[in-house]
Amino acid sequence: MTAQLLTPKADSKRDFKFTVAQYHLMYETGVFAESDRLELINGEIKTMSPIGRKHAACIIRLTKLLEQRLGDRILISVQNPICLEDNSEPQPDLAILKPRDDFYEDALPIAADILLIIEVADSSLEYDRDTKALLYAKAGIPEMWLFDVNSKTISGFSQPSSLGYKQLQRYDQGDRLSMQTFPDMVFDWQELF
Repeated sequence: MTAQLLTPKADSKRDFKFTVAQYHLMYETGVFAESDRLELINGEIKTMSPIGRKHAACIIRLTKLLEQRLGDRILISVQNPICLEDNSEPQPDLAILKPRDDFYEDALPIAADILLIIEVADSSLEYDRDTKALLYAKAGIPEMWLFDVNSKTISGFSQPSSLGYKQLQRYDQGDRLSMQTFPDMVFDWQELF
């Protein structure tokens, strides 16, 4: 029996969905360059937007502030992968994690490990709000903050469900917010921007 090369018909559209295991195998075999900024979302490999100056500054500011305020009560994962089901491995800007002795060396954080996701949007606002927020809600991540560095607003998402987050709160200059996990820790909008 001879092997035949299967090729799609010229007029047929083919969508390929990948699992996390397949995605990792592609990395290991060198399909992607180390410098490629990619994430797996619902089985699709997505190219991540470049990080701009305002975006980077916001992440640095948030990391320092959260570390100062919450210290050993959390671990902060900056632009590292998290594993959600078998077909998604996003890389949120910040994942606020439950502390673990191995610092997640033995396994990537999963939804049950995550207290808060923070996405910072410069050019990716719609993608973060419409695609990633839905992904996080379906996974059961209790809370997400979305920072829009252009309009300097924060959207707080909570009450996850299979249809998305049920609660949305917008924060502007002069507002205060806190994590659901640590309601006693209040942040002023001014210190976040």
